Amino acid sequence: MAKRIVFPAKEQVELEEFASEPIRPGALRLKTEVSLLSTGTEGICFGHLFEPGTHWEDWVKHPFYPGYSTVARVVEVGGGVAGWQLGQLAVARTPHASEAVVDAAKVSPVPEGIESETAAWFALALIGFMGAKNGCYRLGDSIAFVGAGPVGQVALRWGVACGARHVVAVDTVPGRLAMAKQGGATATVCAPIAEAIPAVIEACGGKRPRVVVDVTGHAPVFEACLALPRDRGTMVVLGDTGTPSRQRLTRDVIRRGLVIVGAHGSHEEGDWTQAAIDDLFFSLLLRGKYDVGGLITHTFRPEACREAYALVASGREASMGILFDWRQGA
Repeated sequence: MAKRIVFPAKEQVELEEFASEPIRPGALRLKTEVSLLSTGTEGICFGHLFEPGTHWEDWVKHPFYPGYSTVARVVEVGGGVAGWQLGQLAVARTPHASEAVVDAAKVSPVPEGIESETAAWFALALIGFMGAKNGCYRLGDSIAFVGAGPVGQVALRWGVACGARHVVAVDTVPGRLAMAKQGGATATVCAPIAEAIPAVIEACGGKRPRVVVDVTGHAPVFEACLALPRDRGTMVVLGDTGTPSRQRLTRDVIRRGLVIVGAHGSHEEGDWTQAAIDDLFFSLLLRGKYDVGGLITHTFRPEACREAYALVASGREASMGILFDWRQGA
């Protein structure tokens, strides 16, 4: 029997068996190697840390199957599918499970030379990419990333890849900032954002950054961030809070003409499809232009899912990338 992780109720998690889905035309059967736990999103879902009437309430229905970052091997190819080989490494946005049947159009190949643990960042990298796309990062830009958790780490690496001159990471956890520095941040500030503004301005050559990216998902941080961008600057909201009613505007928005832009992993458009973004991410990895080395801090067997989510609920500051390893059979 195949196995998958499930939230049967609020703050409950189990590993359950399920019947394998028959292969269908146009699809691939994937046998999972690893899946990356999205600590922010899955933590909100696990603890019901959201308000009534939000998209979170519409989405999280029990039993709930978390996860959206799977690295797997192709073990069966459905009719009408071309270009795939058995054993080929691939990624797909599927929940944490030992296997899945996925439409081939929603699966991306992983090039030779990229390990599964590295490829696992593809889904969070897409979210970070949307911050760069919607925020219109420029060559020579100055960008401050507030929040250096998993999404913050991949987001700031897009700023580096885009050729920003100043890439400043702000967080209250020194270990996170060390990882941001490894990923190319030109400066780091260890302080709450309300206290960090003078240091960020100094790190940007004495000027306010043109773009500020709130990657925290904490509603009060949004309000504090509005004081940081330069006049007519851009504020990118990349952290998806469960309490949007607590996100308040300040006088900075009108008086200083700020542009507020939302960014979400679902914002595919034009040439920037899921497949195209995956391909760009992998190409940058291979060229050494995007470094996710050292971001995996914890690896769990699927049987230890309760321990993994306990860490998410109570010890996120001590973790970064949390990986489920399915390779020895769940």
